[in-house]
Amino acid sequence: MDDVEAQYRAVSSRDERFDGVFFTAVRTTGIYCRPSCPARTPRRENVEFHRSAASAEAAGFRACRRCRPDSTPGSPEWDVRADVVGRAVRLVRDGVVEREGVPGLASRLGYSERHVTRMLTQELGAGPLALATSQRTRTARVLVETTDLSMADIAFASGFSSVRQFNDAFRRAFARTPTELRAHGPAGTRGGGALHLRLAVRQPFHADALAGFLADHAVPGLERGDGRLFARVLTLPHGNGAAEMVLHDDHVAVRLELADQRDLTAAVARLRHLLDLDADPAAVDTALAEPGPHAVDLADLVATRPGLRVPGTVDAAETAVRTVVGQQVSVSGARTVLGRVVATAGEPVTFDLAHEHGLTHAFPTADALATLEPETLPMPRSRGRTVVGLAHAVAVGDLSLDVGVDRDEASRTLLALPGIGPWTVGYVRMRGLGDPDVLLDTDLVLRRILDARGATTDDVRHWSPWRSYAGMHLWTEHLARQAEQRTRGSRA
Repeated sequence: MDDVEAQYRAVSSRDERFDGVFFTAVRTTGIYCRPSCPARTPRRENVEFHRSAASAEAAGFRACRRCRPDSTPGSPEWDVRADVVGRAVRLVRDGVVEREGVPGLASRLGYSERHVTRMLTQELGAGPLALATSQRTRTARVLVETTDLSMADIAFASGFSSVRQFNDAFRRAFARTPTELRAHGPAGTRGGGALHLRLAVRQPFHADALAGFLADHAVPGLERGDGRLFARVLTLPHGNGAAEMVLHDDHVAVRLELADQRDLTAAVARLRHLLDLDADPAAVDTALAEPGPHAVDLADLVATRPGLRVPGTVDAAETAVRTVVGQQVSVSGARTVLGRVVATAGEPVTFDLAHEHGLTHAFPTADALATLEPETLPMPRSRGRTVVGLAHAVAVGDLSLDVGVDRDEASRTLLALPGIGPWTVGYVRMRGLGDPDVLLDTDLVLRRILDARGATTDDVRHWSPWRSYAGMHLWTEHLARQAEQRTRGSRA
């Protein structure tokens, strides 16, 4: 969104849809805000706009204490875009710069450091290091406000190289020291082993459908779903973790235990991807509700479930394995098989939060799965060979499924593996890699639904670039009707 007059109109109307998409900086106060800030709208001549919080901070502005622009949902643009800038932002969000530095980021993208810095600065007003520093500051703020860790421990857990760097970043972003922020922060949540987080959600948000999908696919020992609560074990760069998420209409409450606090940034990014929290539901719903040919418009479904999300993943490689295991079997059958695999090859966990929800193991790593004999897996031998071959390709680096991967390249590599077909590739691309425009045209359920409406997959091109959401609407409606029929049958 680069039209400054349109941006000012959004600020004047306090439009929450643009929170995280751009930031409003006020020259007379030295403060930057989210567009929906409830404060009095500043005069147009006193305002400038920034594409990122890092850009506003680099220009000398500090975060508004009233609207907390550092706690907004992320811009949906960076999840949708498949170009180098979109891939770079997703990697920065996942903490790659903290773990591997800017050289590691550039290497993953296949470009020079200078070129990556130039592209990000041109688009977001800040280079990768500035973006990472801004993110470190927000990670540190969570630890300051929700734990009793020492400031030195927080500094290094957040990715800062020194306590002085940590303090300077806080003063620039919040005009307070970390100690002052802790003194004025929320009380009653610090202490104990778990971090307490509040993840922002862009409205509308159909929490029930999302929670129901995750619960239906929960793997015993790894995940648990109950109503709007979903808990699972996480495999993170520095160790494992356990997360409990409660989906509310306007936010997601999270309790999080980590083996290593340095994984907080990655954990939050992956939970947001799992729940599709950075989506732009207003744009998606508006596009899908528009009339289309052959009676395949989705206006009725969108009206029934506004803000429907596409469930993502915390690990695309895990999703790929789960998708292969689930080929040609029921969801409940796949859950049972995967539960056995997790119990056999997954690493045991002992987090209090995991124990509270009956969670016992992390999902097996690619290295662990690659060493198994296919015939020892509780599935047909040919499928076992596919699982082991897939894991081997990930383990040796022939297949990359991280958040910054080129989706087309990953799809081609995945499709070339024995036992993996177009449906599996499309499903992994949709949920694992976050592609919003995947229509699984070989899916039997979707084909039957389209056939019933007298349409083909070519007739629904007008759903692009949101075909993943369109497919989720059709799936969800189909499952809802099946559940209704079962209920009627039981009553009869």
